[in-house]
Amino acid sequence: MRQGGQRPSARFRSRAHLELEAVFDTLSKNLSDVFKRLGGRGVLDEATVKVALRDIRHALLEADVALPVVRDLMEKVSKQSTGREILKSVTPVQQIIKVVHDVMIDTLSAGGDAPSELALTGTPPVVAMMVGLQGSGKTTTTAKIAWRFGVQGKSKVLMASLDVNRPAAMEQLRILGENIGVDTLPVVEGQAPVDIASRALTAGRLQGYDVILLDTAGRLHADEALMSEMAAIHKVGTPRETLLVADSLTGQDAINLAEQFHSRIPLTGIVLTRADGDARGGAALSMGHVTGVAVRYLGVGERPDALEIFDAERMARRILGMGDVAGLVEQAERTIDTKKAERIAAKMKKGQFDLEDLAEQLEQMGRMGGLKSVLGMLLPALGRQANNVNAAALDDGLIKRQTAIIKSMTPKERTSPKLLNASRKRRVAAGAGVAVQEVNRVLKMHRQMADMTKKLGRKGGNLEAVAGAGANAGGIMPSLPSARGDSPLPSSLSGRLSSLSGLPTGKSTRKK
Repeated sequence: MRQGGQRPSARFRSRAHLELEAVFDTLSKNLSDVFKRLGGRGVLDEATVKVALRDIRHALLEADVALPVVRDLMEKVSKQSTGREILKSVTPVQQIIKVVHDVMIDTLSAGGDAPSELALTGTPPVVAMMVGLQGSGKTTTTAKIAWRFGVQGKSKVLMASLDVNRPAAMEQLRILGENIGVDTLPVVEGQAPVDIASRALTAGRLQGYDVILLDTAGRLHADEALMSEMAAIHKVGTPRETLLVADSLTGQDAINLAEQFHSRIPLTGIVLTRADGDARGGAALSMGHVTGVAVRYLGVGERPDALEIFDAERMARRILGMGDVAGLVEQAERTIDTKKAERIAAKMKKGQFDLEDLAEQLEQMGRMGGLKSVLGMLLPALGRQANNVNAAALDDGLIKRQTAIIKSMTPKERTSPKLLNASRKRRVAAGAGVAVQEVNRVLKMHRQMADMTKKLGRKGGNLEAVAGAGANAGGIMPSLPSARGDSPLPSSLSGRLSSLSGLPTGKSTRKK
């Protein structure tokens, strides 16, 4: 049986990355403020650690992280920070960020390994069971997982609704199944949830299904009747995966909800729904910590593909304003035309770079979600420092206008910009609907990028040099503060992004 497909469409993923960051926006903003206040301290002494812990505690509580969880997190951070040897290459605040980063990853992942799909492989039929309160999104999540493994993964999936209490619950799952092309268990009036589960297992074995998804009933509160029903279904269904589906807006109640379910049935994962809303992120930290079970997915919309694998390390980096370069590279891999990128890279190695190449670079930036999206993944704090950055410089419409300027030129003008005299510039400006000054800025940007490309072609160079020279010349990229000493684009990933974008890497191409 093939595992479910890993990736929704590129267009959706671009939007989903921004929505995932929004889940933890409050926590991220508050922690950034904490580290900013600590930035001027030169020594990681007991007083510095004490101030940091106090402010971090307030930030976590404001993000709806449960108090017992906050206490445990602060104990871990304090233990790892106090008496820690200061590295000469980093500042005390960077040292604290590293400690918080490691503790947060451990909490978000519940001490587990890297993110992965559900373990729905093995001797079929493999069973997965959804549990949670009423209105948490179990039925929709069941359909999303069915789409992920059935439609994308090409497995034969059967969905069964065990919710005999909520009106039209079974009909809702049937309609969702029809919409995504996944089978649902026929309804038999009067059957109890345990009997439905048994019938689903029998149908799965007889009809050759690979995966069976059990959508259980919920209550407004986790009472004894609900817990007993879930335990009975779990005993009959013996699911490989048991997922607690919870609303991201649960807040402080998340810890009680997680404890009640996990005490009666062994959970294997958590799914947080409505992650595209204004949740503060405390539920993810609290539930995973209390149960020792990692968050597996985030629901970021109503579409069948609106389900994202939760990556604790990348989310921790974004919460702390350290960026998500790995996500940026993945996004580049999905959106960039590799053949065009290779052609541009070959020209650059020869020291050639014309306006057609510049237009392609600008269009690639647009396909990756625009400048704000890219910078938001490199430096998330940038979005919270809008007052310190020229807003016009981050206007994604600027890329469209610059592309329109180049497209308004003749093919000969694009390959030979020197032909653009005053009258030709006025014609191009009129065709693009801009002022002549903007045409001049595009030409200046190209000229500086072309000069840099010639140098790189002779000596070898890196992505940051080309991007920095050209972007600053055209007013695309504002001057940015360093990301707490981290390079905005780590060298381990710059090569991959460089090869995709068509820009040369830091390795020389000349023969010695």
